[in-house]
Amino acid sequence: MSTPYPEVNVVLDELLSSAQAVLGDYFVGLYLYGSLASGDFDPLRSDIDFVVVTTDSLPNDLISALENRHARLAASGLKWAARLEGTYIPQTALRRYDSTAAPCPSFNEGRFFLARHESDWVIQRYILREHGVAVAGPPIRPMIDPVQPDEIRQGVRGVLRGWWTSMLDNPSWLRNGEYQAYAVLTMCRALYTLHHGTIASKPVSARWARAELDQSWAPLIEWAITWQHADRSDRLTATLDFIRYTVKCSEHDDVDSYLDRGGLS
Repeated sequence: MSTPYPEVNVVLDELLSSAQAVLGDYFVGLYLYGSLASGDFDPLRSDIDFVVVTTDSLPNDLISALENRHARLAASGLKWAARLEGTYIPQTALRRYDSTAAPCPSFNEGRFFLARHESDWVIQRYILREHGVAVAGPPIRPMIDPVQPDEIRQGVRGVLRGWWTSMLDNPSWLRNGEYQAYAVLTMCRALYTLHHGTIASKPVSARWARAELDQSWAPLIEWAITWQHADRSDRLTATLDFIRYTVKCSEHDDVDSYLDRGGLS
């Protein structure tokens, strides 16, 4: 499988050859999800979201070898090497979300680390099952159990209670316009999921939110949709208000009635 973006394909080829060389018989497949799988990839803003499925948990020597390979890839100067975001997961752990599962080798923003999968991996499993694209390996859909709408909603609530609520207390991560726009689009996606019980891309969710939410949010959502790196505007206060609103929505069993109210009262 190749994407319509030659420079992305170069990085994917390097990632695939590295994974296969290090993992050997442990390698099952390399899969894409996120915007490259949904067709909403934006070369100016998107990441390359990937999953490598393995036959079993990896021994320490292979984890170290993977870390070295990722360090070399990150230092390669390839345009998209810094935008890789993914994880290595055993087939048995992929099937359904288990918060007690062992940490998985992960890579994000140039950093290799071991981490447990948080509740957002309920959502990622759904996306992988329904929209995942094989770069190499068998189809991923049969490897993952169906994810039900209420499970997806609970996954969203878990992410909002954990990661995003902490942003309200310490918003230092959001001092940058890029992350503010990312946060707004992510909240649109969370609200879409709470309403529909399914996952849509950030652009689709944002367009829905712009049309369906109280129109007081429309300028902020439009700004997030059209944000570019040259934009130096600061929407921190409005972004925090929108996060707060989304968290409040998630706390209500009748999400739709709260959405209709539009505000924070």
